Amino acid sequence: MALRAELAAIDPSRPCDRRAEAAGLGSAALAREGPVTRLAVRLGRGRTSAAGPVPDTAAGATFDWDAVADHCRLAYLRGLFLARGSLSLAGGRSHLEFVVGIDEAQPLVARLASMGLPASARIRRGRGVVTWKNSDTVGLFLRRIGGGGSLLEVEARQVSRALRGELNRVLNAESANLQRAVGAAGRQIAAIDELEVDGRLAEQPYVVRLVADARRGTPEATLGELAERLGLHRSAVQRALERVERLALHPDDGVGRRGARPRSVRARRPRPPAGRALA
Repeated sequence: MALRAELAAIDPSRPCDRRAEAAGLGSAALAREGPVTRLAVRLGRGRTSAAGPVPDTAAGATFDWDAVADHCRLAYLRGLFLARGSLSLAGGRSHLEFVVGIDEAQPLVARLASMGLPASARIRRGRGVVTWKNSDTVGLFLRRIGGGGSLLEVEARQVSRALRGELNRVLNAESANLQRAVGAAGRQIAAIDELEVDGRLAEQPYVVRLVADARRGTPEATLGELAERLGLHRSAVQRALERVERLALHPDDGVGRRGARPRSVRARRPRPPAGRALA
């Protein structure tokens, strides 16, 4: 309603624009909202002249699209939108359509394309529907027919929708990162406790023990924060915590103990001296 009131308040100064807009309004204007009906009256639709009643012809019937200037075409489109158009901004999406006769749909598509406003057409319940779903095209159309205030609302909704989408993306990414960090910290602390219970933590290098103690004291800290706190490189902190988790997964005494003999090494049998026959 605000868009119609804004467009209906435009009073064309050129007589040719007034005739073009009246042609776009047609007889359908009398069945629309009050501002549109009043515009039709201002433009001379539905009134009588000195020669008698003004003929109330169908939209575009007395309008020669190819013979007029662009400003007249825009005035015609403004009238046509007021009489037969609608704009929906639900959910941040822009949807503008004209509902016309079936035989008028394709000619209207061609006219809009000639103005740099490509549209699509389909049949719905026995009527032709010419549609724009591209927000840029809708915005360009509103700007060109004089709907500046409504255009600002369309653009504001587009910006709001884009910001909401970006905010949701950032929040989802942060939430996923936080969940991963919490899960990793939980595993690391459990591994540290296990290594401390069986005595293997005390046998680890100094950096590993230092990082393990810092992780247990600040489970919420990130790897970067731990590195900054300990004066180490982030990669060193990451390697230390990975070592802790790896050791906890292998409770075998030979894993992670310095100087321990690997259990997989087998003693080799001595080879007989060369040239001696075996008994």
